[in-house]
Amino acid sequence: MADDFDTGDLFQDPEGFYPEEKQPTFAEHQMLSGQTVRVRLVGSHPLYGNLLWNAGRTSAHYIEERADSLIRGKDVLEIGAAAGVPSIVSAILGARTTVMTDYPDLDLVSNMQHNAELSAGMIPSESRLYVEGYAWGKTVEPLQAHIPSAQGDSPATFDVLIMADVVYAWREHGNLIKTMQMTLKKRPEAVALVIFTPYQPWLLPQTEKFFPLVESSGFTVTKIFEKLMDDVLFEDDPGDERLRRTVFGYELRWAPDQLKDNA
Repeated sequence: MADDFDTGDLFQDPEGFYPEEKQPTFAEHQMLSGQTVRVRLVGSHPLYGNLLWNAGRTSAHYIEERADSLIRGKDVLEIGAAAGVPSIVSAILGARTTVMTDYPDLDLVSNMQHNAELSAGMIPSESRLYVEGYAWGKTVEPLQAHIPSAQGDSPATFDVLIMADVVYAWREHGNLIKTMQMTLKKRPEAVALVIFTPYQPWLLPQTEKFFPLVESSGFTVTKIFEKLMDDVLFEDDPGDERLRRTVFGYELRWAPDQLKDNA
């Protein structure tokens, strides 16, 4: 007897059984110079790679306004880059080395690489832009390997750290500080830019615990601006609307007592 059984579509999921995967979208950042940086955003992602954050845009404008002293010829590391606009802008502005990083997730890293390649034509020949997956607090040797030379520093470290909208992850504050300690050059002029918006205002006290913690870890903290945006990023979110529209900016530098051996 032939085993002639027709199972039909028994193992075929019905149409609409799974939600349709969101496709990537694109966003544009207008530089103060008039140039436009176009980036692709991950369609949907639990680590928020699908958004172009206000802190990222504000960071990019801040470094553009100070490019000559802050960025040009320097080695720059962005932590939690998402679409990577501040990294791309740093490379366009003539940073010697820019390393764009985010959590080592395939979708996030491949999207950052796509955006780096998308902007390649805007980056001068003397600048280098690299992409790495990096989990905060882990070894930084793969990041340091991109710095052309240590110039007397051992190990090689970065002149500028860009940390836009990362301190909201308050459970990771310790790992963020560990990464800062391993990557920020021990020079008075070396700086970490911490720029963020309290999208969930009720968690702001947790976010602000980062600053006394970082001070106790060998850094000074200076508030540099408080900027009110025209609109909130998430219209339907609860909480104080003014806070949700505000971008806070801080500069973190090594405390003087941490620099004695490097004088």
